[in-house]
Order: sequence, then structure tokens, then C-alpha cells
Amino acid sequence: MHPISLSLLSWLALGVAGQEMPEGILGFNSGATKSDTDPKDQSDFEKEFKTAQGLRGSPGIFNSVRLYTMIQAGTTNDPISAFPAALATNTSMLLGIWCSGTGTIENELTAMSNAINTYGQRFADLVVGISVGSEDLYRSSESGVENDAGLGQGPDIMVRFVRQVRSAINGTILGNKPVGHVDTWSAFANESNRDVIDELDWLGTD
Repeated sequence: MHPISLSLLSWLALGVAGQEMPEGILGFNSGATKSDTDPKDQSDFEKEFKTAQGLRGSPGIFNSVRLYTMIQAGTTNDPISAFPAALATNTSMLLGIWCSGTGTIENELTAMSNAINTYGQRFADLVVGISVGSEDLYRSSESGVENDAGLGQGPDIMVRFVRQVRSAINGTILGNKPVGHVDTWSAFANESNRDVIDELDWLGTD
């Protein structure tokens, strides 16, 4: 569990009319598996969330989580167990869609749709935004390849994925949530990724 400040994750509004960007959110990253790669269940996530909320000496209450995927580990497209854990602990969420090493995000979108149908408005009320990918542009860059950063995605595919997410949430209770992407500052400074930036409501840097 790695503490981050979502306010410092650069909620940089890029001319988004009618949307209020969250302010002063303190949160942390949470993956789908334990250190031994076993899938986390609801109780594991609840323990994480409660621990974060109870941190002593912190500058505020860490009550928001950034997820890298919406899919429960070990399944094809079941919603991640972090969702009911967030509802049980009143933890807000930056939803994540894993984009690298794949040609499709359909399973992510199915998991999201199933979560909407299962948890309804209470789920939507805890969602602060949606991150399409994480460091995909960096990993596919020259420096990412040189550093063996792993599989990434180029800008054309990331644009397609962002548009797919917007289409999937259109007309749903997540339809007004800001859509962005988290990457390194160097990826956003790279002019070849400008088309991706133009598709986004916010940029996240880590």
C-alpha cells in the first residue's frame, strides 16, 4: 500500500466545462493481489482501507484509493472486491483500467458495468474519477524500453481506449466522472503523446 495524494496526482483540469475536480483528497494505491500474488478478497481490502484511515500523525485522513484495475484477480471480468470494501468503509475511489499488454479493455468495461448494476448509486457516489491506464506511454517510450519497464501502449491505442471508456460510461451513473490517465511527467512532455492528452479531463503524474 503506497500513500499518495490524489490532489498531488495532478488533477489538472484541461478545460472541462461543468465538472468539479476533487480537492484535498488524500489516498493510496492498491493492487489486486497480495505480495504472494494471491488475489485480495473483500476483507483484505477492508483491512487496508481501515488501516489507511487510522494512520496516526498523517496530514489528514487517507480515505481514497487508486485502483489499477476493476477486475477481481483470478477472474475474467468479475468486479474487484475493492468495490464492496470501499462501500463498507466509505472509501472514495479513483477507478483504474489496466491497458498494457492487451489489445482490448472489454473485460475491464464489463467489470465496470457489472459493478454499476450490482452496487448502483452508492458505488457511483464514491467514484472520483477514472484512470485509463498507468504509465503505458512511458513503458512504450525509448527510455521505458531501455529500462526494461515492461509492456506499454502507444498513443494511438491509448486514444482508442479512452474513447471506449467514454462511450461505455455515457448515459450511466458514471457518465459525469472525469476521465484521465496516469503516467510519468516525461510521457506528458513528449509531443508525440499530444493526441492522448487532448482526449483527457485530467492528467495524473507519479
